[in-house]
Amino acid sequence: MGCSVPSLLLHLFSLIMFLVFNPPCVCGNVEDDELKSLLDLKAALDPDNTYLSSWTMNGNPCGGGSFEGVACNDQGQVANISLQGKGLSGKLSSSIAGLKHLTGLYLHYNSLSGDIPKEIANLTQLSDLYLNVNHLSGEIPSEIGKMENLQVLQLCYNQLTGSIPTQLGDLKKLSVLALQSNQLTGAIPASLGDLGMLMRLDLSSNQLFGSIPSRLADVTSLQVLDVHNNTLSGNVPPALKRLEYGFVYESNAGLCGVGFSSLRACNDSDHVNPNRPELYGAGVNGLSRDIPETANVKLPCNGTRCQSSSKSKHTSVTVGIVLVMIAVSAIGLLTFTLYRRRKQKLGNAFDISESRLSTDQTKGIYRKNGSPLVSLEYANGWDPLADSRNFNGDSQDMFQSFRFNLEEVESATQYFSDMNLLGKSNFSATYKGVLRDGSVVAVKSISKTSCKSDEAEFLKGLNTLTSLRNENLVRLRGFCCSRGRGECFLVYDFVPNGNLTRYLDVKEGNGEILEWSTRVSIVKGIAKGIAYLHAYKANKPALVHQNISAEKVLVDQRYNPLLSDSGLYKLLTNDIVFSALKASAAKGYLAPEYTTTGKFTEKSDVYAFGVLLFQILTGKQKITCSLRLAVESFKFEEFIDPNLHGRFFEYEAAKLAKMALLCSHESPFERPTMEAIVQELSNCNQCI
Repeated sequence: MGCSVPSLLLHLFSLIMFLVFNPPCVCGNVEDDELKSLLDLKAALDPDNTYLSSWTMNGNPCGGGSFEGVACNDQGQVANISLQGKGLSGKLSSSIAGLKHLTGLYLHYNSLSGDIPKEIANLTQLSDLYLNVNHLSGEIPSEIGKMENLQVLQLCYNQLTGSIPTQLGDLKKLSVLALQSNQLTGAIPASLGDLGMLMRLDLSSNQLFGSIPSRLADVTSLQVLDVHNNTLSGNVPPALKRLEYGFVYESNAGLCGVGFSSLRACNDSDHVNPNRPELYGAGVNGLSRDIPETANVKLPCNGTRCQSSSKSKHTSVTVGIVLVMIAVSAIGLLTFTLYRRRKQKLGNAFDISESRLSTDQTKGIYRKNGSPLVSLEYANGWDPLADSRNFNGDSQDMFQSFRFNLEEVESATQYFSDMNLLGKSNFSATYKGVLRDGSVVAVKSISKTSCKSDEAEFLKGLNTLTSLRNENLVRLRGFCCSRGRGECFLVYDFVPNGNLTRYLDVKEGNGEILEWSTRVSIVKGIAKGIAYLHAYKANKPALVHQNISAEKVLVDQRYNPLLSDSGLYKLLTNDIVFSALKASAAKGYLAPEYTTTGKFTEKSDVYAFGVLLFQILTGKQKITCSLRLAVESFKFEEFIDPNLHGRFFEYEAAKLAKMALLCSHESPFERPTMEAIVQELSNCNQCI
């Protein structure tokens, strides 16, 4: 049966008229399909309803923490699920595919079992997939190769079997691929050499055989290649020597090569068929290949007969497609217009409601606090400071004294002018400002979506930040949360000389070079700041910084170091914290045990301090294998910053070099405490 063109147009016109008088609903709640997918996912992940009891049919995943571990984007769509270390013992179901706007899925450090559903490949916006340290089994779905936005794929420490899909080579944005400690077999796919942004590849502790593909050596971004504890054989590509300590290949008796200290030289037998054949990619059974014309296969039509018989059909189909495209465009334009009108109305209503805030109410707050530094406004459903009245006596007075007025923050930063912008990250922007009393501050703005949705947890985090007082920490002056802007602002002292990266990789004549005594003083100050965080005080809990780096060490006009962002993770959502971890790992500050434990301890900060110490001694951001070897052998002329021209004390240099090695030891049990480090530095007679 067919459909005439006028009839088709009539149907399309009727559809458009229906949409005009029955416009689609635009609302702030999560879509029904997403809610159903979440509840189906919960039933599979937590069948006994032990850990995800907050996920209910009547709840709103985007409504301020009613769904634990779920975060939404500005469009009210589920964008992040962070359930790491929750004790989940169920399975990952195919219903995950219904959450098509997910960008981060963090289910690591649980006890999930079963297969990884191939439907997970429908999450085409996903950038982070963390399923490591579970009990997952079965094969890695080849469909994962379709997840074009994937940047981190963590499947390590499971019980996965089968071969590594060649389709993973299609993940062009992938920077981390961690498949270690599974039961994977087969050859390493040469297609992994197509991952132009890959920085870390860990295939260790599996049952892989064959040789290391030479194409992997061509990935210029690669920093770590770990293949130890497999049954690999053949010649190791010489170009991998550039990775130095980043190339780990032990416990592969069949490997050989030149220029690698623990490898034997290759002989003739090593060059005979070193690779087992690589598995085919899509269409492994060959069905996707072209069928030769000589094949004895009956087809519905062939040659000219097929073409002539279908010509009229092609014309009809073409006309139909054009009409449908026109209709879809019209519907899309109409829907967008209606959405914009509704959004504008909602925005106007919101503005009107704000304008109704009475001056008397604001004055009442001023009188209550006895200070012009107060929080001005809150969002409906997002009032992280509301519970502050539950504090008693001195605690409440102290907390209130930190609360800034939004008007003053805006005035100080010239209404967040780009001229005042100091820097941006993936979750915040920092502006320079001048308060009414003339003091210079740095204002860090953090969007509501980056903050913890649990208001009690957010409040506890703020209270912790206000309790930190040390000469080697950047001082928090106050804070303010704004309903209208959907942001929280942290007001810190401004530190004029930038951060420590300014003094690294300096070419003589093109930047300021720190004298030796200044470097020693900075080391001591950093150590004291970290030790203060780790110590328990009557008015302050013991804290781990979690994100120590050269960027987080600010330097004032007297070259005193001050740690920034101390305790900040207490305010942030898990996905933001993980994002910072990725950056930290890429720069070498992340302690190695984190990949297996998933936990930060004081010894994690000690490791980062050790890396900082290397950087201060060498004057370089990147610590290469040759630099570390020079430190181990105390060859001062090879690792001390050449910009010093020998102006340093060898006794101090040896002491600090030994400390750097000990602090960055692979085993956390071998690292000293920060208290012991401060004591050791104070015992150095020549240290300033």
